[in-house]
Amino acid sequence: MTATSASTRTTPSSLQIWLPLVSLWLLWGSTYLGVAIVVEVLPPLLSTGLRLIAGCLLLGTGLVLFKGPGVLRITRVELAYSALMGVSLLGMGLGTVALAERFVPSGITALVVSGIPLWIVLLRLRSGDRPATLTLAGVGVGIAGLTFMLLPGGTVPRTGSDADVVFWSIAVLCGSLSWAYFSWRSTGYCLPKNSLVTSTYELLSGGLFTLGIGAITGERLDLQGMTTAAWSAWIWLAVASALGFAAFSWLLANVPLSLVSTYAYVNPAIAVLLGVLILGEALTRDVLIGLTVVLGGVILVIRGERRRS
Repeated sequence: MTATSASTRTTPSSLQIWLPLVSLWLLWGSTYLGVAIVVEVLPPLLSTGLRLIAGCLLLGTGLVLFKGPGVLRITRVELAYSALMGVSLLGMGLGTVALAERFVPSGITALVVSGIPLWIVLLRLRSGDRPATLTLAGVGVGIAGLTFMLLPGGTVPRTGSDADVVFWSIAVLCGSLSWAYFSWRSTGYCLPKNSLVTSTYELLSGGLFTLGIGAITGERLDLQGMTTAAWSAWIWLAVASALGFAAFSWLLANVPLSLVSTYAYVNPAIAVLLGVLILGEALTRDVLIGLTVVLGGVILVIRGERRRS
């Protein structure tokens, strides 16, 4: 998601900050569990597209009810850039996550995604920016942790082989790079002033993109095999898409980025814990070491950015 410049406003209370922040941790941290349950019975791309569109409808309806229908009126240029962001962030990012979780444990998938702050630092470095030394150290530590964890034999596959884990983990990494690159470039894009409106159109475009790719690749939706657990997980994912982006957008506009960025190392911990407790995913020594090293690297990056600011 992208931030918009916040106008001068009253400093929010601790409760106003921590309620959406903790909600963001829990909502986004639990989505990996939800995806793992859904893709057991539904095609990954079609189910992702439908839940993004459902999230769009929930968020858009809320905006219309509180702000009026005019709030969704944007220019063609704003629509085009919102669609670009939706496809590159949500379509490619969440689409690869859904495809990967057929083979890769949900906690490991979340851990690979958590490297987004590391890739943004590398993009800034390539553009001539000079991040703090602590930030660069964090990037090195984080990449080393990801490499160690994804070595063949380091992660027990949900299904398939070690090669499937490595291949789809790299696919998630590519989706994360797309998310990082377009998030980094988005400051120069002409997007709607209201970040929630931007999120609504991003959800719509990301959903249509994944639905289209799913249909082209031969996915077919068959609801006969849907279980109560799968229905509950899909509904939760749709709600989390809307509420999570709403919380994220509000936090970006009202609190320091260093605090918002804590989701990058809290979400994987929640995802790993839920995967172990509910799905019975294996927590091997290599995964524990990789988890510790990667999260340590992300923490160094965020602390380095906090000191620099």
